[in-house]
Amino acid sequence: MKVIDLDEMLGTPARLAIMATVASLPSSRGVCRWTFTSLRQETGLADGNLHVQTQKLVAADYLHSHRVKDGNRLVTCFGLTEQGRGALKTMIHRLREALASGPGFSDLNESKSRIPRRSDDSQVW
Repeated sequence: MKVIDLDEMLGTPARLAIMATVASLPSSRGVCRWTFTSLRQETGLADGNLHVQTQKLVAADYLHSHRVKDGNRLVTCFGLTEQGRGALKTMIHRLREALASGPGFSDLNESKSRIPRRSDDSQVW
């Protein structure tokens, strides 16, 4: 696999975590699945870092954001765009292809196969 085969926008852990998190729940019109606060809690990113990374993903047309009223305040909601969903699927496909040909990775397509989480929960990316 060559570096050029990978999407630079998804190459950072923070942006990949944001995309994977937003992709984990199907989006529905009019329903806010991922707010800024819920993304912060799920990814463990600091406010400033989350803001910068989500803005980069929005500018690349991988995420869409909109503001909705929640009581007396406005909250920012995020969802995947078609381009973002395609980019994430392509990244996953390319990684699976590269790993599937290597020894010890024959179980990649099994549904029970899970990547272990880091034991360090310092939330530093």
